[in-house]
This record gives sequence, C-alpha cells and structure tokens, in this order.
Amino acid sequence: MRTPLALAVSAALVAGTALALAPTAQATDTAAAGIRFVDIAGEGGTVLKANVVTPAGADGAARHPLIVLPTSWAMPQIEYLAQAQKLADSGYVVVSYNSRGFWQSGGEIETAGPKDIADASKVIDWALANTPADPAHVGMAGVSYGAGISLLAAANDPRIKAVAALSGWADLIESIYSGRTQHLQAAALLGGAGYLTGRPGPELQEILGDFLSSNLAKEEDMIAWGRKRSAVEQLDRINANGAAIMLGNAWGDTIFPPNQYASFYEKLTGPKRLEFRPGDHATAEATGLLGLPNDTWTSAHRWFDHYLKGDDNGIDREQPVQLKPRSDAGYEGYPDWKSLDANRRKFGLGGTQRIWANVDSGADGGVVLLSNLLDQFFQAPPVVSVPLLPRAFAGVWQSERYDSPQRVRGTVKVHTTVSSTKESGTLVAYLYDVGPLGLGKLVSNAPYTFHDRTPGQPFGVDLDLFSTAYDVPAGHRLALVVDTVDPLYIEHNPTGAQLTFSSPTADPSYVSVPLRKE
Repeated sequence: MRTPLALAVSAALVAGTALALAPTAQATDTAAAGIRFVDIAGEGGTVLKANVVTPAGADGAARHPLIVLPTSWAMPQIEYLAQAQKLADSGYVVVSYNSRGFWQSGGEIETAGPKDIADASKVIDWALANTPADPAHVGMAGVSYGAGISLLAAANDPRIKAVAALSGWADLIESIYSGRTQHLQAAALLGGAGYLTGRPGPELQEILGDFLSSNLAKEEDMIAWGRKRSAVEQLDRINANGAAIMLGNAWGDTIFPPNQYASFYEKLTGPKRLEFRPGDHATAEATGLLGLPNDTWTSAHRWFDHYLKGDDNGIDREQPVQLKPRSDAGYEGYPDWKSLDANRRKFGLGGTQRIWANVDSGADGGVVLLSNLLDQFFQAPPVVSVPLLPRAFAGVWQSERYDSPQRVRGTVKVHTTVSSTKESGTLVAYLYDVGPLGLGKLVSNAPYTFHDRTPGQPFGVDLDLFSTAYDVPAGHRLALVVDTVDPLYIEHNPTGAQLTFSSPTADPSYVSVPLRKE
C-alpha cells in the first residue's frame, strides 16, 4: 500500500508545482514586455514551444549573453519564467523551451536521446538568428531533465561555454539502477508523469516495461540505453569542449542520488563547481522557480555572470566543493570531493547474523520526494526503534557510543561477506544515528542485488551508501541495519530465501565512515 500512496502523493506534488508556476508566468507576462511565446523548429522540424525573455531596452544594436533552459521532466514551458526574468534583468537573453514529447511541444519523449540533444542546438541556432544573443557567450541550465540535457548538449555543441546542471544526472544507470537494483518509486514516478503530461516514444515504453517487470533478459539492452543518455560516457568530449560546469544536487535525491554527480565532478578537467544541500529531487531549487530567494539559483547566476559576462565576482576563487550539512550549520568549502575521504573511521560488523528475506523489518528509506523534504525543512528523517527491529528479518550492528560529535561527510562504505540459500537476492543497508533511547534517525541507505550465485557459497559485497553530510551528536552511536525489503526498490528475493552475513578472520566486515577533520 505504501508504494501506490507514495506515487499518488508524488504525482500530486508534480502537478501542484506546475499549477503553482502558472500564476507567476501570467503575472510576469503582463508585467514585462520583453517576454514572448514562440514556436521553434527542433530536430526534424518538430515544433518546440518556447518563451523568450530579453533585457529591457534591448534593441538589437548590442549583443547579450544567451542562456537556454530545457524544461524538467513533465513540466510546462513556464517553469523557468521567474528565473528567466531575473536573468534578463541582469542582461541575459533567455530562451526556455518545452522538451520534445511533453505538453504542447511536438514529437515523442526520447529521454535525453539524440533528438533531444539536437533540439538544444536548434534552439541555440534560433536564438542567435532571432534575438540579440551573443554567439560567443552561450550557456545552458536546467533542473532534473533539463540538467541532463544541458550536460549532454555541452558534449555535442562547443558553442556552450557554461552549464548549471541542477538536480540532474551524469550517470543514468547509477541513478536508478544502482547496486543492480531497480529504484521502483523513482522509475514509476517518472514513467507515470511522462504518460500524464507527454507522449512516451516506443523505445521508452519498452525500456520502462522491461525495467519495472525485472526482465533480466533485457538487462544489457537497458544498460546500453542508459549509457547513451549519460554525460559520463561523453566525458572526453565535455572536457575537450571546456565548458564551465556547475553541478548542484540534494543529499536525499531519491531519483538522482548524489554519488554519481560527485564521481562525475572529479573527472571534469575544466572550470567546475559542486554544491550539495539538504532535500530531495529538485526541492533545493523549487523556491527559486517561484521567484523566491534561493541559494542554488543565486550560485547559478554568479556562475554565469563570471563565465559568460566576465564579472570578477570571486566564484572562481572560492573552494569549488560547497556542502551544506543536514543541520542548521552553514556551508563548508572543500578543494575537491576526494578530500572528504582523508579522515575515515571504521566500526566492525562482527559475528554471524542470518535473516529471512521477503519481510520488511520496518527499516526503510522513506517515501520518494516526501521523506527528504521533511528532512530538508524540519530535520525529520525516517526513524526506527533499533532495539525493536525484529532480528529474524534485520541484521543489526552498532558502533561504540561516541564521546564527541561525529560529522559524517561524504560516502559511507560497507564491506561484508554474504551467503544465500538462493541464487538471487536483494539486501538494503541503512545507516542510523541512534540516540540514548534507541531511536534511530536515517543517515543514508543503498540497495544491492545479486544474481547467479551458488547457494551457500559466501561472496564479498562492497556497497557505497548514498553520500551525505550528517552530524551525529555526542552520546549517540551509529548502527548499520540490513534487511531485504524496501518500498523504494524492487527486490529479487525468492520465497523462503535466507541471507547470512559473516566476518571472516581473513576478510573482516566493516563500515567505513568519512568524517570531517576538526
């Protein structure tokens, strides 16, 4: 029951956001003569519904830097109007367009396929021909789907000099199929929203059907499809083109988790910036879409001001990795992502624990969009009573009680040895902050699925939990909980399966926690 409820509420949130933006767009259109709605011919002549915002008084005599904004998945073309007006007020020509296959734009949903990337270049062509845009100063930005398209476009169009990719993906496989596990609620939400607001193409329909039905015979085809839509697979071209890349995401993004962005960031060789904040998918940018003050959009504006307008605003001299912990603490700057690995502390996963599969122990990662939204605004992540977890269905290991705060920063790593009574299975690992009364607050989690294993034969498992920044208070301890069922994911546990976790002397099991240096 929890999964359908989560999807219904999430769909309502998507629809609510779209409706909330409509009054903003209408008011802006009335107030600013610089806004016009246009049709742009995309790849193959497909009509893309778009809007153009130009600086007040622009008469064509002077050229202005251009920013192109593809819409998010399932969002209407008015999504960015509030931000577009702010950008135009500071001297940019801004063209926002509805991605093909959605709302009034023509074509079918290609999921950031070749036609979508070609569309981005066609929009740039149109803007250079029909607005006072400067061909030497072109940028792209977007939230979610718009972020993914912007990164891929930067690999294929050298005219793009700067990108702000917010709540997006660089590796589609690691985003919704991490640990070889389908992220059920994320995929179902995207698929449902696509059918509700657009026209999924036959390839997307087939891929989505195979994915949600766990058709392992098509696994390689699905992975190949995802790789074609992943900027990390075009990294050499992005680096060769040299666009300045800003990446922003939320710690609790249940659609595009932060790990894949951090890994991609480390491989970029040009000007780059990485920002992580509390929240879930696109919630860190949402208030900015309504025209309200917003840290993410402020950074994006500064990024474009420096790399497209040449403003000496200092953003290039700041620490390029900016992290806001899931607490009231302010931003922390780091020289790179790998520096977060410099200080690690381990606790052992000793002994042998055996659990039955197919039963939810009560530990879970929450509900897509909602749980991490509560954490963002109220610091209220999913909780569980660790002492009351049924040990028949959950493995539990706890650290010592800490005398001082433990400031977790980065990616927690789990290493263990597993054996199963069946050849396939799924486990989900959760890290909890456990207080004196045994109440555990979720710090992070991640799934892991295996196939074609010999029953009873132990094998090693290395699992990266989703990256985070969380402060464990003094007097608390950390707990690792492992079970086999979570509404966020599709599980592959045959009926009657049992999983055994052990810690061989020659290869001990442990949790490795990255801590901020004090």
